[in-house]
Amino acid sequence: MNLICGIDEAGRGPLAGPVTAAAVILPNDFKVELLRDSKKLSPKKRLELSDLILKTCFFGIGWAFPEEIDELNIHNATLKAMERAYQNLISEYAGDFFIENGIEVIVDGVHIPDIPEKNTRAEIKADDRFPPVMAASILAKTARDLMMERYGRLYPEYEYPKHKGYPTKLHSELLKKWGPPPIQRKSFNIPR
Repeated sequence: MNLICGIDEAGRGPLAGPVTAAAVILPNDFKVELLRDSKKLSPKKRLELSDLILKTCFFGIGWAFPEEIDELNIHNATLKAMERAYQNLISEYAGDFFIENGIEVIVDGVHIPDIPEKNTRAEIKADDRFPPVMAASILAKTARDLMMERYGRLYPEYEYPKHKGYPTKLHSELLKKWGPPPIQRKSFNIPR
């Protein structure tokens, strides 16, 4: 039986912080009816499900930070984060077992990261149709949101817990007031 690994990302659109990806394989007894696309869940529900996924599933998380986003562009940095998430999953959970049993990889979107699995496909709106991708969506979004809350402690004047680096009115006002912080994506249009 082939295992199914879902891969998704969070954080392509913000002006600050990393793009984050997750790769998840659900155990056979996981209650998939609990899952949804992360964008359709409240922050509280996402956090509850993220805790459940972390405790019961095989997973890997990958990051691409602002310097890489500026160097590679957001598209390539996203694929790099996805590749890292997949490699972290494989290296953490006995890659030989997965390789012997075969993995089907489903990536949300239209592009496939550079991973060695032959049975890999990209699916538009996979985060709304395939439970492992839904789980990856939840894990990536929660991990990125928690990272932005940590950045909020380093740079409190930017109020990252409120907007997570997305181009909101508040974020634009704070950038105008304080200028760009070290976690700003310099290749993105920054409000002036």
